[in-house]
Amino acid sequence: MRLILLFTALAVVLGLAVMASQTPAPRPISTPAEVFSAARAMADVREIARAPHPVGSDDHARVQAYLMQRMTALGLTPQIQTGPLSPRAVQRMEREGRSAQGLAVANLVGVLPGRDPDRPAVLMMAHYDSVPGSPGAADDATGVAAILEAVRAIRARGGADRDLIVLLTDAEELNLDGARVFFAAHPWRDRIGAVVNLEARGGGGRAMMFETGPGNARTIADYARATGAATGGPSSNALAVFVYRLMPNGTDFTVAAARGLAGINLAFIGRPDQYHSPAATPDALDQGSLQHIGSQALEVADAWLRAPTLPQATQNAVYADLFGLTVVRHPPVAGWALLAIAALATGFAVWRVRRVQVLKVGAVLRGAADGVWLLAAAVVAGQAVRVLAGPLGGRVQSPETYYTLLRRLPVLEIGVALALSGLALLLIAGRAGGRAVAFGLVAAAALTTALSGGDPVVLGAAAVAVGLGLWPRAAEETPWGGWLGLIALVLVLGAVVQAMAPEAAFLLIWPAVIAALTAAAAALISARLTTWTALIPAALATAVVGGWLLMQAHGVFLGVGMDLPGVLGVIALLILLLARPLSPSADGGVRALSRIAGGLVVAAMVAGLGARLIA
Repeated sequence: MRLILLFTALAVVLGLAVMASQTPAPRPISTPAEVFSAARAMADVREIARAPHPVGSDDHARVQAYLMQRMTALGLTPQIQTGPLSPRAVQRMEREGRSAQGLAVANLVGVLPGRDPDRPAVLMMAHYDSVPGSPGAADDATGVAAILEAVRAIRARGGADRDLIVLLTDAEELNLDGARVFFAAHPWRDRIGAVVNLEARGGGGRAMMFETGPGNARTIADYARATGAATGGPSSNALAVFVYRLMPNGTDFTVAAARGLAGINLAFIGRPDQYHSPAATPDALDQGSLQHIGSQALEVADAWLRAPTLPQATQNAVYADLFGLTVVRHPPVAGWALLAIAALATGFAVWRVRRVQVLKVGAVLRGAADGVWLLAAAVVAGQAVRVLAGPLGGRVQSPETYYTLLRRLPVLEIGVALALSGLALLLIAGRAGGRAVAFGLVAAAALTTALSGGDPVVLGAAAVAVGLGLWPRAAEETPWGGWLGLIALVLVLGAVVQAMAPEAAFLLIWPAVIAALTAAAAALISARLTTWTALIPAALATAVVGGWLLMQAHGVFLGVGMDLPGVLGVIALLILLLARPLSPSADGGVRALSRIAGGLVVAAMVAGLGARLIA
C-alpha cells in the first residue's frame, strides 16, 4: 500500500514540475495589436541576430542603424548617447585579440511621451551588442525585440500617463559600459522612477524575474498583479533575488539598482548550451520564451506607465509563485508566525500519537539524524557526479570551462537528480545505514579527491554521513519517529534561516508548515498510520508540494549547480519531509525500494561520465 502511494506521488511530482516548467505558446502575427506577439517580435530577432555583432564590428554598426530606424518608426525619436569604454572593457577586447582604438559606447535612447512629462518615467532596457562568435539571438536580441514589440503594444492601447524611456545599451558584454555611461551622464537619468530590464543566459525556458531594486515589497505586489494567465504566469521567488544579490554576476539592471531605483530584471536561462554560443541563432531560440519574457515586460511596464505612483523602497517581500498561477507573498516577520503554527501542529501530532502508542525520544532524534545524513550524503554524491562530468571539480574559473559546463549542464542535472533521488529512497527504505552505503560514500569522496583535489567540505560531509550511517540503530517500529524527527530538523533549520535571512527562509518554512499540518491530520485520522485514509494526506502533500519543490530545484541548479550541486540536498530533504510516512517498512517492499535506490545512484554516476562526452 505504502509503496503504491509513494511511487504514485513521486510520479505526480515529476509530472507537475514538467507541466509547470513549460513556456507559453508564442502568439501569432494576427494577435490583436494591444497584445504581445512573439511572431511579430521574431522579425526583429532575425534581423538583429543575422550574425555576431560585438562592439566595433561591421555587424554592430548594421544593428545600430537598423534599431535607429525601428525606434524612429515607433515614434521614439531616438538619439545616440556616446561615452568612453572603461579600462576593463578595453582590456577584455585586447584579450580577445580585438582593438578598442577609436571605439566608444553608443547607447540608443528614445522616449514615448506620456500625458504628464513631470511624473517619474518608466525605463525599458536591454543591450544590443553580442559577444564575438555568437549571433546573440537570446542574449540579447530577444530583449531588444521584446521592448520594440512592447512599445508597439503600448501605443496601440492609447496614451499613458508617464513617459516611457527606451534604452538600448551598448557594450554590456564588455563591462556593462552602456548602462554605466547612461546613469553617469545622460540628462534623463534623474527622470526615471522604475526600470524593466530584459536579459538571457541560454536559449529557452520560462522567463524568471530574478532581481529587483531595494525594498521590493511594492514592486512584487505590482509584478504579481500584472503577470496573470495572459502573460504565461509569473515566475519568481524571493530566494532567487536573495541569492543573486550575493553572486558576483551583474547585468545592466545592477547599475540601476545601485542607484536605488525600483524595478524588475527578467531573464530565461534554459537551453544553457546556447549561452554566448554560435548555436544562439534565431531558429534555435524558444519562441515561447520570447513570448513569456515579452508579455511580462509589457504588462509590468504598462501598469507602471498608467499607475498614479511608482514603487518606493520599503521592505523586501517574502514571496514565490505557485506553478506560475499566482504569487504568494507575506512580510518577513510572518515567517515566525508560520514557524509557530508548524510547531503547534507538530506538538498536536505528538500528543495524538502518544495517546495510542509509545513514541520514543530516541526514534525522533534518529529521524532528525537521518535528515542530517541526507544533507551530508548529498554533498558527497552530488560532487562525485560533478567531477565525473568534468572538466573541473572546484568552482568554475575560466571562460572555456564555464561554457563547456553549460553544454554539459542538462546531463549533469539529470545525474545529480538521480543521485539524490537514490539517497532519499534509501532513507525511506531504512537502508541508509550499514557498511555497504558507508563504503559507497567513502568511494565517492575518494573519487572527488582524486579527480579534483581535497575539498574540506566534501571530506567533512563524508565523515558526517559515514559516522551517522554506521551508528547503531534499532529497527523502526513506526514511521512516526522518523517523520517527526525530520519535521523537527527542518523547523530548526527554518528558524535559523529566518533569523539570518528571512527572504530565503520560505523554502524551508512553507514545506515544514504543510508537513506539520499533514502530520496533525494523519494523527487525527489514525495515529497508527495503518489506513489508506491516514496516508493519503501525506501522498497528496508529497505530490503537490514536491512538484513545486522540484521546480525550485531546477532553477537553483541552473543558477549554482555547476559549483554547488550538493545544495540540492535541501530540496531532497524537503520532499522526503513529506514522503517519509510512505515508507514501505511496515508492509514490505523494502528490498525492492532499496534495489531501485541503488540503481538510481549507479545511473547517476553513469550520467556524470556520459556528460564528459559532450565537448
